[in-house]
Amino acid sequence: MTVESTAARTPRRSAGSKAGATGAKKSTGANARKNAGTELVQLLTPEGKRVKNAEYDKYVAGITSEELRGLYRDMVLTRRFDAEATALQRQGELGLWASLLGQEAAQIGSGRALNDDDYVFPTYREHGVAWCRGVDPTNLLGMFRGVNNGGWDPNSNNFHLYTIVIGSQTLHATGYAMGVAKDGADSAVIAYFGDGASSQGDVAESFTFSAVYNAPVVFFCQNNQWAISEPTEKQTRVPLYQRAQGFGFPGVRVDGNDVLACLAVTKWALERARAGEGPTLVEAFTYRMGAHTTSDDPTRYRGDEERLAWEAKDPILRLRRFLEAANHADEGFFAELEAESEALGKRVREAVRAMPDPDHFAIFENVYADGHALVDEERAQFAAYQASFADVEGV
Repeated sequence: MTVESTAARTPRRSAGSKAGATGAKKSTGANARKNAGTELVQLLTPEGKRVKNAEYDKYVAGITSEELRGLYRDMVLTRRFDAEATALQRQGELGLWASLLGQEAAQIGSGRALNDDDYVFPTYREHGVAWCRGVDPTNLLGMFRGVNNGGWDPNSNNFHLYTIVIGSQTLHATGYAMGVAKDGADSAVIAYFGDGASSQGDVAESFTFSAVYNAPVVFFCQNNQWAISEPTEKQTRVPLYQRAQGFGFPGVRVDGNDVLACLAVTKWALERARAGEGPTLVEAFTYRMGAHTTSDDPTRYRGDEERLAWEAKDPILRLRRFLEAANHADEGFFAELEAESEALGKRVREAVRAMPDPDHFAIFENVYADGHALVDEERAQFAAYQASFADVEGV
């Protein structure tokens, strides 16, 4: 199986299914109307053709064939890791997983735009950015298995621990960026969040503080079209990037499936921040190809035709077409990468299965400093529930 085919492996409903005919929200037409006339920065078309952009070409003008192959490798290996994590969750090895399938270009492009001393505040889906920051993929999985609270030291890679609370990391990023400015450092901060988080008060507050204090922060919104089951048109009456105008700083919409455009736009925004020009909102217009998390069933709220339209814009296939057409890579490169991809999947599987089982009773610890009768009662009830499985197994 080739790495490009991973996106198509998620089962889809048949065209005649009841959910597809009557249950899914029809957002494609509404999105098309709402986005008509909006500016979208694009450097690679879905067919892999390079297009000129007078404003942003200079940010990727010196990119080499080796660097282009590196971007492709990053996306392929990130997708392979993500697919393995999804499979491990289905096999009971992880409690939950939030897939990035379809969002590889947004994450790799923006992640590779960062300097080493820039600081990242992610959500819980930024596996590609973690890869760019040098976080071992296996370290991401301990939290989803329930054996730690995050498997890395944030200060070692300038990559904060995953944030589960929706939108709160934008406030953390803004405060950190304000501190960076007061320290006189020339580094920048980037905060990742989704279109659903853009409706949270924390995000609006972070926009206000960052604008007023001219904080060196880039707000990178991955608009993957769905806030769990709510489409974007239920989140906003205007394109998300235009919200920045009301707070007094620039916003830009970039093709989130175009890794070159994401790289260029993020470089521009980070340079603004480092130069003391304040915050920027980048809206990466992309699509969540899979479920919100492995506990979600997207077939209940969106139709096949929408996914099929976005499959044609696949970020990995797009860059491969460009690499092949411009002779930046040969079949030997792709074959070696396929072997490396399989080796990564094997390493991830072995690492997760070597992890300890989660402590089922850890949830009851550290709730109260001196203990609590209700917590003790709940712990006893849960212990009895767990013991009931042992009785069944012994029959």
